[in-house]
Amino acid sequence: MPPIPGSGLAKGLAVTLRTMTKRSHTAQYPEVQPELPPRSRGVIGLFEENCTVCMLCARECPDWCIYIDSHKETLPAAAPGGRERSRNVLDRFAIDFSLCMYCGICIEVCPFDALFWSPEFEYAETDIHELTHERDKLREWMWTVPAPPALDPAAEEPKEIAAARKAVEKAETAAAAAAAAAAAETLDTPAPEGDA
Repeated sequence: MPPIPGSGLAKGLAVTLRTMTKRSHTAQYPEVQPELPPRSRGVIGLFEENCTVCMLCARECPDWCIYIDSHKETLPAAAPGGRERSRNVLDRFAIDFSLCMYCGICIEVCPFDALFWSPEFEYAETDIHELTHERDKLREWMWTVPAPPALDPAAEEPKEIAAARKAVEKAETAAAAAAAAAAAETLDTPAPEGDA
């Protein structure tokens, strides 16, 4: 059946009339902060203590907007006769938010949980060069990172915790069996007779 002429126009006017009768909602943004969803992507916070300067975040970034500089530091041997160790020390960690496309790849590939999403979104600048934020600013944003959501009580227990719990239960069972065997052995052994 062919459409009735003018039915599209009638549907459009119906939508217009429906929206005209609703009250408008104005967000009082500067005075009242918006309630952001828990997984909103604002800026990236740096937990510097976890960063090992592995450079995975900078290598995987599709925009090449992460700048990392480091140097090697030699640590003395922990014990006499041991060998010296070297470790990377972070000198500079910066993210250019004028290039960043907020894909989150850097956060996902970080093996040491050094990068986190923060819901902060008010960091506009008048000069584009000031959108490159150094590690001090990224560290400040760590304080605004929300706590992780609570685990689902109906979810399966993580494999690591389940394996650890089984190992503890097995050790407790073995210890209880050894204690029961030792107690049975002391009851079965006759007491030595004294000299008359």
